[in-house]
Amino acid sequence: MSKTVLQLAEVVRVFRQGRDSLAVLKGANLSLRAGEIVALVGPSGAGKSTLLHIAGLLEKPDEGEVIIADLACGALDDDERTRLRRANLGFVYQYHHLLPEFSALENVIVPQAIAGLPRAEAESRARELLVTLGLAERANHRPARLSGGEQQRVAIARALANAPAVLLADEPTGNLDPHTADEVFGLLLKLARGANLAALIATHNVDLARRMDRTIRLHDGVLVDN
Repeated sequence: MSKTVLQLAEVVRVFRQGRDSLAVLKGANLSLRAGEIVALVGPSGAGKSTLLHIAGLLEKPDEGEVIIADLACGALDDDERTRLRRANLGFVYQYHHLLPEFSALENVIVPQAIAGLPRAEAESRARELLVTLGLAERANHRPARLSGGEQQRVAIARALANAPAVLLADEPTGNLDPHTADEVFGLLLKLARGANLAALIATHNVDLARRMDRTIRLHDGVLVDN
C-alpha cells in the first residue's frame, strides 16, 4: 500500500469580522497517498481554496493538524513551514502567476534556485519539463508572448520543478477553453502519475473529476466521499 504523504486531522477554520463569525471548515479529515490523484469538489464559497491553503501550509487552521511527510506542522514556525513547503509541495493556481519579466525557462528555474540547486542542474530540469509539456520552442518566451494554455503549462512545470511529493491545484484549468483545458489537464495527469505524486485538485469540471482516482466533496465544512 502506498505511503500517506498528506493528512488533515479535524481541521477547523473560522473567519471572524467583529461579532460575526463564519465556520468554513468544521473538522475536515483527509488522507492522501503517494500516487493518488483526488478531485476536490463543492460549490463556490464552500471553502475549497481555504482547505488547499491550509494543506499547503499557506494558512494555519484554528484547530486540528496538518501532517506532511509524517511531520505534524502545527507547532512549526514560519521558517520551518517554508522549508517543508519548498521541499514537499507544488502549487498550481487558476491564474498562472508567472513572473512577467522572466522567460518560461527562467520561471521554472527560479524555484529550484531558491531551493539551492546549481544553475546548470536547475536549467537541465527546467528544459526537461518544458519539453515534456510541449514547450521546447517557447522556452525563451516571456509570459506575455504565450497563450493562456502555454502559460498554465509553464505554471505546471514550475510547480513540479523541485520534485514535490504533493501537488495542490486550485481550478488549474478553470481559466481555459474546454479544448485547451482537456489538453493541459491531460499533461498534468501524465506528469503527476509519472512522478507518483499525491495530488489534490479542486475543480468544478465534472469531466475532469471523473478522470481522477476518486472524488471528495467539501460539504458544510467537512470532507465526504462523493
